[in-house]
Amino acid sequence: MAAPDPGRWGECGPRPPGRLSARGGQEPGAVLGAVGMMDLAYVCEWEKWAKSTYCPSLPLACAWSCRNLIAFTTDLRNDDQDLTHMIHILDTEHPWEVHSVNSGHSEAITCLEWDQSGSRLLSADADGRIKCWSMADHLANSWESSVGSQVEGDPIVALSWLHNGVKLALHVEKSGASSFGEKFSRVKFSPSLTLFGGKPMEGWIAVTVSGLVTVSLLKPSGQVLTSTESLCRLRGRVALADIAFTGGGNIVVAAADGSSASPVKFYKVCVSVVSEKCRIDTEILPSLFMRCTTDPNRKDRFPVITHLKFLARDMSEQVLLCASSQSSSLVECWSLRKEGLPVNNIFQQISPAVGDKQPMILKWRILSATNDLDRVSAVALPKLPISLTNTDLKVASDTQFYPGLAGLALAFQDGSVHVVHRLSLQTMAVLYSSAPRSLDEPALKRPRTTGPAIHFKAMQLSWTSLALVGIDNHGKLSMLRISPSLGHPLEPKLALQHLLFLLEYCMVTGYDWWDILLHVQPGMVQSLVERLHEEYTRQKPALQQVLSTRILAMKASLCKLSPCTVARVCDYHTKLFLMAITSTLKSLLRPHFLNTPDKSPGDRLAEICAKITDVDIDKVMINLKTEEFVLDMNTLQALQQLLQWVGDFVLYLLVSLPNQGSPLRPGHSFLRDGASLGMLRELMVVIRIWGLLKPSCLPVYTATSDTQDSMSLLFRLLTKLWICCRDEGPASEPDEGLVDECCLLPSQLLVPNLDWLPASDGLVSRLQPKQPLRLRFGRAPTLPSSSSTLQLDGLARAPGQPKIDHLRRLHLGAYPTEECKACTRCGCVTMLRSPNKTTAVKQWEQRWIKNCLCGGLWRRVPLSCP
Repeated sequence: MAAPDPGRWGECGPRPPGRLSARGGQEPGAVLGAVGMMDLAYVCEWEKWAKSTYCPSLPLACAWSCRNLIAFTTDLRNDDQDLTHMIHILDTEHPWEVHSVNSGHSEAITCLEWDQSGSRLLSADADGRIKCWSMADHLANSWESSVGSQVEGDPIVALSWLHNGVKLALHVEKSGASSFGEKFSRVKFSPSLTLFGGKPMEGWIAVTVSGLVTVSLLKPSGQVLTSTESLCRLRGRVALADIAFTGGGNIVVAAADGSSASPVKFYKVCVSVVSEKCRIDTEILPSLFMRCTTDPNRKDRFPVITHLKFLARDMSEQVLLCASSQSSSLVECWSLRKEGLPVNNIFQQISPAVGDKQPMILKWRILSATNDLDRVSAVALPKLPISLTNTDLKVASDTQFYPGLAGLALAFQDGSVHVVHRLSLQTMAVLYSSAPRSLDEPALKRPRTTGPAIHFKAMQLSWTSLALVGIDNHGKLSMLRISPSLGHPLEPKLALQHLLFLLEYCMVTGYDWWDILLHVQPGMVQSLVERLHEEYTRQKPALQQVLSTRILAMKASLCKLSPCTVARVCDYHTKLFLMAITSTLKSLLRPHFLNTPDKSPGDRLAEICAKITDVDIDKVMINLKTEEFVLDMNTLQALQQLLQWVGDFVLYLLVSLPNQGSPLRPGHSFLRDGASLGMLRELMVVIRIWGLLKPSCLPVYTATSDTQDSMSLLFRLLTKLWICCRDEGPASEPDEGLVDECCLLPSQLLVPNLDWLPASDGLVSRLQPKQPLRLRFGRAPTLPSSSSTLQLDGLARAPGQPKIDHLRRLHLGAYPTEECKACTRCGCVTMLRSPNKTTAVKQWEQRWIKNCLCGGLWRRVPLSCP
């Protein structure tokens, strides 16, 4: 990978405040400059295409999921001049590993839409065909389409999944509150359609160019129920449309015929199921004319409406309109309000009740409009559910409360990108661009071009509005960082509060937080991890239990960004693994009688182990009802690899105790973690009991003495260490006797090498210096060194060393022959197919069949990669 050319990056001066204008030239050699805290993170481009192959004139579509997967389209022409419509899906952490799918669409793809979970994708084309794509085997780089719908020969102009009724709003004014319930609240929002019992029904809705609305419902049986209806009795051409949802479960469709002289029409759509058939009812809502058509000076200057967007999918009261000519554009923001009708005094005298209750009507009012702009080529809208009223307009614009969350992005044909306030349309950040040269083209040989500048044809904001992706007219993908402060001078404490607030939101919603990590500097990591832990411990115990794994994964991803904390990454992932093993093994325990007391065997095990501090494992074991621990012999044998890991990890921790002053050694944080040591102690007791039933399931130790009871020795030392830090107060130092005994352990037992997670090969830790990377699709880059690639104590791996399945703890050999998958976030590797069919192993594997234990998505990797 070629290094970025530092001579081509620089800043340009700011535009006048309060006025959006994309006009104004720039020197031909300048490329990208940021004003207001917006800069380029990386660019990913294709290998050189022949001019006859790539078709840049066709429209592009782009979509960004809440799991930080990006889908976009390109069109390729073969030797027979036939077009192939491709869909490309990539993970933002590994953009070069793009998965390209021949969509099978016969016409250009007009729409791409992710579902609310970020795991399924809709694509629609200019022939009226809609396809639903889903992950094959839950792999982010393997996609298949099994269902869809079609409106024959009628191009799709708008597409959306039906709303599932889930809406969690952010209260930015309460970002300093201690409870997550105050910061983020569940908004009362009805699903578009419900099944029996109130469960939301899945499906999608689309609008065609001839004025039809089509709804497809996914029945639990897997069948698709489709119905099509006209938006109104008098059908007309619909050049642009958009779809939004109301809190009452209705759907609002905005439609325009493309002419700014024609009204923008709005329709309410109600979907229901009657007698196993989908029924669609439509109703006309108030329409509007763009303000520029009523201005005599601008009446004919912007003849075409080029963009029509609701400000949010769940905000049908506010709409953004863009009217354009061949070289310029104008943007208007409108809001739907209830207004009272004036009542004549005569009617008030006849019926006094009329005067007491004034009749109300819905009416569109313009909120703001821009001056003349360069021609707008793409629009990207925020996805965060922040309610912005008229009073919020001034607060969001004039204060330091997350102004970036209230912004939308406009791309222009001169190559610039503006982030503007979604209601006032005031400029908050600007990025300038001109055509960058190819990676293989020397600067001196680059000719001056007089054609149109490289500009974004499709754009999408991330789910936290901290990143922006754009696909330009050459098919290249650009990833931009957008600061949440957007140029407001912030104290470090307030900047930290911005990122903490959004991390908490991702923790509660389950959204991926990769775009937040783009803004975390190494010096912030320690404070962010501590503050995140403080906020987490303030929550109710039930909520803490729900979020326990998510906060560990979040801490691990943060610690990768700083050389001072990178050793903790292994500890956090190991704790995730330990918690999963503990939960799985306890769930296998069954009460001996069905009418047992309220506590489960796992709860009684934890209670007894916490109460009895005896260092003799057999004395702890006799206090348990051993009949509750009886399992099938095949099950116990299938669990041996997991039990072996528990035994090896206990031995590793105890051997590490004399060197506890080295924070660069993995496992360091466990030596002061009473909760984790308590879990290991409980597992040791369970393993001891199971060993009486099936000795071959016990962990295998290589001891210097044949008469030594290795498990009793390790349990005794582990208990002494646990007693030092089991209370909530400050941990006491281990006594010298314990340290001396741990020093002797390597002479008594062979200490195995633990296979920790591999060093991350992702981008986010390499993007901290804010030097943009230039990448190629399909070619793994040679990334600059980062803090996370340092060879830490205990992490070195010799060449040719056997690989391991990190979740099954099975050895794969130096050159694995089984297909494997890897996590897109932590790099954890495991086999794609299960080698064991026992129920206990299936129960363990179900914990990570869809996602890694850290929450990351799986991707298939070549055999030589693990």
